Amino acid sequence: MNTEILAALTVFVLAILCGFAVISKVPATLHTPLMSGANSIHGIVLVGSMLIAATATDVLSQVLSLVAVAFATMNVVGGYVVTDRMLQMFRKKPTSPKPAEKGEA
Repeated sequence: MNTEILAALTVFVLAILCGFAVISKVPATLHTPLMSGANSIHGIVLVGSMLIAATATDVLSQVLSLVAVAFATMNVVGGYVVTDRMLQMFRKKPTSPKPAEKGEA
């Protein structure tokens, strides 16, 4: 096996294990705020996938880069949707106006 492929595969597997270890230690109450804070990282991933897509030359690399751009876009949009839903939980609900009394007109 090519040593470059083996090194890249090793880094990939170690990144998966490290990410799983870090995320599994986060309590559920902190997950949503961390997701909203990670939107900038997801934006960097999107820009990187677009740069790779711009340099794709053969059909396979174009298809894979299209998939990468699509997943990165879904990740960014999903992060902002989660953040918006989280912020809606802390907004005050609008109160309905009090009904007018009989003497007022």
